[in-house]
Amino acid sequence: MMEQRQELLEALRDELVERVDRYKVHKMRLENPLDRDMEEQAIELENEDVIDALEEEAEEELGQVMHALERIEEGEGELCERCGEPIDPRRLEAIPYATLCLDCAEQEGEP
Repeated sequence: MMEQRQELLEALRDELVERVDRYKVHKMRLENPLDRDMEEQAIELENEDVIDALEEEAEEELGQVMHALERIEEGEGELCERCGEPIDPRRLEAIPYATLCLDCAEQEGEP
């Protein structure tokens, strides 16, 4: 189970790195001067805000994935980092980068 989870996390890591790179390339393309048309400018700026939000979300998830991989490497990947109890395998299946058991996650307001 741990090996499968590690493989899943590594694939997710690679996908997120690729996604973040695509967002950065897209943003570099957008650094061209804005369109002269005010409506087009508004659309371009709105799109840029969406890309920024997506990039931030991907980077946050990537951080969680990297943290979970580090815990697996340390042999603690199936233990809650707060209380030390085992994390329910169903939770790890649903959220492979979870590092907290359900009780601790609920106390911290996480999914």
